[in-house]
Amino acid sequence: MSTKKLILLRHGQSIWNLENKFTGWTDVDLTPKGCQEAKEAGQLISRCGFNIDIAFVSFLKRAVKTSQICLQQIINQEIDVQQDWRLNERHYGNLQGLNKTETAMKYGDEQVLKWRRSFDTAPPKINMNDSRHPSKDSLYKNVDRNLLPNSESLKDTLIRVNPFLEDHLFTQIRKGKNCLIIAHGNSLRAIIKVIKKISDKDIVRLNIPTGAPYVFKLNNELEVTNDYYLPRQEELGK
Repeated sequence: MSTKKLILLRHGQSIWNLENKFTGWTDVDLTPKGCQEAKEAGQLISRCGFNIDIAFVSFLKRAVKTSQICLQQIINQEIDVQQDWRLNERHYGNLQGLNKTETAMKYGDEQVLKWRRSFDTAPPKINMNDSRHPSKDSLYKNVDRNLLPNSESLKDTLIRVNPFLEDHLFTQIRKGKNCLIIAHGNSLRAIIKVIKKISDKDIVRLNIPTGAPYVFKLNNELEVTNDYYLPRQEELGK
């Protein structure tokens, strides 16, 4: 039975991660720390000897830049890079751009926690006429306007990601391709929920750190036989 590999990587620290803001589909850049995290992630993948055939990346700058920096560290490999908007972060609706602490002071900790961590509660929607709505962004000019979100729960994000899994990721893994996905905390949580068959209740407790390659080994039925984070560079010598 052949073992297939999938690596998930959340983008490096972004500017709004650092500023503690709801980011969602807002196209912010990486911080210098985020760039370093992306570089170290690529070095880890390279040192562990993983051969990557295909890298799937979201449309958002923080993931794209992470992929560029990361893949520069993986030498002597021809990696097919494909972008897919369905790997974008969960859309935080009208919360995007707001400071998380200030939002909690305004709406209460319990309400904000529900927006952030529940499986099926979406934040307040952004208006279709708002300049921040994805339909106003040229990045999505080739995407059906009716598919573009104005707010999403994790459940909504999972529904968005599912066609990518069925039509692209699982197809490539079944062909024996080793895949790398560089995306975001919530889109990756949605993917992990599917491949590890995590319940709606338990998935809300799952957190994914920035810049940490998460490896899955899968059998022919795409069942997880092992999963683990690659050790950080400072841990490799221990």
